[in-house]
Amino acid sequence: MATSNKHTNIVLFGQAGAGKSSLVNLMAGTKVANTSNDMKSCTLHWEEYPIKFHGESYNVFDTVGLEEPQLGIPQYLDAVENAYTLIQKLEKQGGIDLLVFCMRAGRLTTTLQTNYRLFHEFLCEKKVPVVVVITYLETEPEKMDDWWMRNKGIFHEREVYVAGHACITAIKGNYPQRYEESRTAIREVVKEFTAVGKKEAWKGGDSTLVSLLRQLKGLLMGKGKEKPRLRKDMVSRLTKRCHLSPEVAKQLADRIKSDVVEGISRAR
Repeated sequence: MATSNKHTNIVLFGQAGAGKSSLVNLMAGTKVANTSNDMKSCTLHWEEYPIKFHGESYNVFDTVGLEEPQLGIPQYLDAVENAYTLIQKLEKQGGIDLLVFCMRAGRLTTTLQTNYRLFHEFLCEKKVPVVVVITYLETEPEKMDDWWMRNKGIFHEREVYVAGHACITAIKGNYPQRYEESRTAIREVVKEFTAVGKKEAWKGGDSTLVSLLRQLKGLLMGKGKEKPRLRKDMVSRLTKRCHLSPEVAKQLADRIKSDVVEGISRAR
């Protein structure tokens, strides 16, 4: 459970270019994350930032935007695998308290929906609260929150369900007042959904991916007749629910199978 004597674990995920690093700095109240747009400086691994505000400590994990074909299939598969590794790491460090789905103001694209399903449904079993943060709203004519009022119906139509939202700008620039309003908004939504007693931190479980991995491990250790069916089932779930292309889904399923085989070999 999230308490003041432990770091609350928050995972940022979503669109590349949505300003996740700037969002970390906004929450922290100082520059702790590099906001360079130079793709060469980016990593397919996560970045961890310990921050504090309102007397509470948070570990914020900034993940790479899972966007294929922009990344290319091999890099995309690496990024998904690294996201899974992060989830496993946090399971051992008190669990995951909050997922922050970061997107730039605009369309709720298929890629964004895939990001949401991979993290919320496939990796975290729908048991971690998700809040969406919409960025680049500094030029919104009236209130920044008006964007959400116009677009929230689309999220429900596409089954992207979130517990809360924050409409912000993470760029100070010529909008210092809106920047400070944004800091208040994101801190309040984080505090609300990680409050003591609000929800027990998710410490792992039989998520779709974990369940499939366990089945696969059992099959590889002696029940090989079901291997083709299990791979087909995994590919089917990845294509139908996460909207991955058949090629990417098949390669991801093979990557997962390979990792399990290597893990069994090391254990022996």
